[in-house]
Amino acid sequence: MFSIGGPCPDTNYLFLGDYVDRGHHSVECVTLLVLLKARYPDRIHILRGNHESRQITQVYGFYDEVLRKYGSANVWLRFTELFDYLPLAGLIEGSVFTPHGGLSPSVQTISQINSEIDRVKEVPHDGPICDLVWSDPDDREGWNVSARGAGYTFGEDVSLKFSHDNRLSNVIRAHQLVMEGFQWHHSETVLTIFSAPNYCYRCGNQAGILEFDERMNQHITTFDPAPNHAYVTPPDARLPDYFL
Repeated sequence: MFSIGGPCPDTNYLFLGDYVDRGHHSVECVTLLVLLKARYPDRIHILRGNHESRQITQVYGFYDEVLRKYGSANVWLRFTELFDYLPLAGLIEGSVFTPHGGLSPSVQTISQINSEIDRVKEVPHDGPICDLVWSDPDDREGWNVSARGAGYTFGEDVSLKFSHDNRLSNVIRAHQLVMEGFQWHHSETVLTIFSAPNYCYRCGNQAGILEFDERMNQHITTFDPAPNHAYVTPPDARLPDYFL
């Protein structure tokens, strides 16, 4: 990704979550991002996804990977404590809202996220923290129960009202596999950007990066997986089946 988007700190980066449970090298991936954040705190920003949680990482691979590589759960414990402190969303130039998942019926204004939500905790099973990391845009109007079992789906009417009330041009989120690396929703109010090519080594999808220039003009770059020369798949590693 850095070879395509440009190296840090020459390029500013905002990552939208899900740094673990996505392959056999979650430890290396999340460690690199944390080190870059420590080295260039004003040039790289890391948000929380639904997989940055204790419960999910014990099911979908990160916990087992840490045990296999370190022989104990201590590294997993330290990372999951860190995950509690990650921001739930970003705001670019006051006009682009960037949660990992989507909107919440409990959040009408962006200011509520800072003033009313205590984010330093495990992702709950419901409520605004859960919604921001789990929800998805949908073709149906209004709020609907999500098939994921957490969060909601939200319609174009919800997106347009939230954007109008908060003076936004776009809501940009990740969270869902899209085969071309990006997908617009709700009359191009909401954008899904998905940056994991060939998701879980089997989906054959492209990945996408969204770039803003100094005038907030948008440009999307898509890319395929890099040849895997550096790593060998562990012989006992198996990715859990996971809905996409």
